[in-house]
Amino acid sequence: MAAPLNRYKADLREIQFLLFEQFHLEELLGKAPYENWDKETTEQVIAEVYRFACDVSGPYNAIGDEEGCKLVDGRVKTPTGFKGAWDKLYAAGWKSLATPEEYGGQGAPRTLQAVGEEFLSGSNTAWNMYSGLTLGAAEVIHEFGTDRQKKLYAHRMFNGQFAGTMCLSEPHAGSDVGAATTTAKKNADGTYSIRGTKCWISAGDHDLAENVVHLALARIEGALPGTKGLSLFIVPATRVNEDGTLGKRNDVKVPSIEHKMGLNGSATCVLEFGEEGECIGEVVGNAEHQGMRQMFLLMNFARIGVGIQGLALASTAYLNALEYARERKQGASMKEFKNPTAPRVAIIEHADVRRMLLDMKSRVEGIRALIYKLSIHQDRAALLEGKDDEAAQYHKGQVDLLTPVVKSYASDQAFRVGETAIQVYGGAGYTRDFPVEQYCRDSKVFSIYEGTNHIQALDLVSRKLGQVGGRNTNAFFGDIAKFIAANKSHAELGASIQGLERAHEAVTGSAMQLLTWFQMGQAERLPLVANRFLEMMSLLVVSWLLLDGAVVAVDKAGKLPEGHADCVFYMGKKHAAIYYAQNVLPAAIELGKSIASGDKSALDIPNESFATV
Repeated sequence: MAAPLNRYKADLREIQFLLFEQFHLEELLGKAPYENWDKETTEQVIAEVYRFACDVSGPYNAIGDEEGCKLVDGRVKTPTGFKGAWDKLYAAGWKSLATPEEYGGQGAPRTLQAVGEEFLSGSNTAWNMYSGLTLGAAEVIHEFGTDRQKKLYAHRMFNGQFAGTMCLSEPHAGSDVGAATTTAKKNADGTYSIRGTKCWISAGDHDLAENVVHLALARIEGALPGTKGLSLFIVPATRVNEDGTLGKRNDVKVPSIEHKMGLNGSATCVLEFGEEGECIGEVVGNAEHQGMRQMFLLMNFARIGVGIQGLALASTAYLNALEYARERKQGASMKEFKNPTAPRVAIIEHADVRRMLLDMKSRVEGIRALIYKLSIHQDRAALLEGKDDEAAQYHKGQVDLLTPVVKSYASDQAFRVGETAIQVYGGAGYTRDFPVEQYCRDSKVFSIYEGTNHIQALDLVSRKLGQVGGRNTNAFFGDIAKFIAANKSHAELGASIQGLERAHEAVTGSAMQLLTWFQMGQAERLPLVANRFLEMMSLLVVSWLLLDGAVVAVDKAGKLPEGHADCVFYMGKKHAAIYYAQNVLPAAIELGKSIASGDKSALDIPNESFATV
């Protein structure tokens, strides 16, 4: 049998540019809480995690897709190689890069963790979901749990001995979390008997860890209706004794797993809690009715994680398509179109293929810049905490504002880039002989889970824009305005930056339109245009970050001797930014016009008028 084949690719030079030339991560290294990190160590870790992704997790990506998960005697069996890769992941410490040192972690910046997650997810998204959800659930217990809960659960989850999940959705409720009917009845010993059904639970059961610790929302008897009455419970699949050893099964059953379009190696489960009345849970931190506040930490962690998943698959789809375009010969050069004997050329020489490649390049590099920008804000906030609280609050505010943008834009674009990558391959891309069709299938769900992208849009327009009196939004727009003022006369990028200025005016104008509707009691209009506004804002911030990087690249290139190896890299940064500003960003202006038109036809059309069938 042939050895499993890795198809994953990443552009390490691009990552190095963002970290150390555009966003200057090195300014944070060596300072608390990152005093144990320096640039050399960071670069070594990046290289090693990438090697792990290519050598260990990547080879099992297609195998996981083909085999899928199986439900055997009520338990989930994961695909070939997943368990071995899980064990090697935790032995290497790559899942604990940013984990607090008290749990055996390495205390690295969040930005480095984002880089590592891009590699792990891009190489094998389905496999990485198991450890990704575990990390998020462990962070919730670390943040809100009691000392006992941290010792008993969080420590074992951070080191991979236990796994974790988040259990929100129920069959009748979907995204309407407040309609949850899972119940919790208090027992004499302070624990709770949990009863209910949860669905769409990613990594809900598996054979990778000793135990799966579910974080489940439930309503204590007599609690308020809606989200305010929900509490968050630690519900292990197997009960845990006080010394950390495992007890008996905890009446958490897996009646079925979903058969999905993609991510076949990730078990998406229906879970039944307490069908036999023997499911025991405990409230996270002993804090009743705080479930949504606690769960939001995990949801925001997961939303950023989804953005990283989108980036990871978009990036490897683009790089695989680029490799194919360089090697595949088909058709003669346009310059020789009248010559029937002209030699065939690599398809990268054809204009429309070049357009598709540059389109993918600009979108991928823009998403990566957006995610690293958010991560740098997280790291700077941690660095400034207790030293300059006002500056720390600015960075935290930008994280809050950008989280729905990261989740939605990266997830939408992952599918679009995957689609374009297939188009570059032509018919070959539609076959399983090449990896891009799997990347496309795997990425579609990103726009749906952890809150659909419409939920992200509503979060942005109804909560985030007005947060802390609009200060976060004003600071965001102010940062872009400063960049425009400083660079709109740039010799090579000025025209594109002037286009950014026009888009900036359109987005700020639309923000004012939304505020006006809200103040006039016309809030019903907001859900109709929320997605368009989120797209506008995404286009604006991505173009800003691409152009910001291009300014750096042009300056660096101007200082290099002719023929230096970095010259072509910097030229790529410039052309990607110009392409995006000239070809993608103008859509923001048109979207603004659409919002301003005030069209309500989607609300006004009678239900019966959608079709007569």
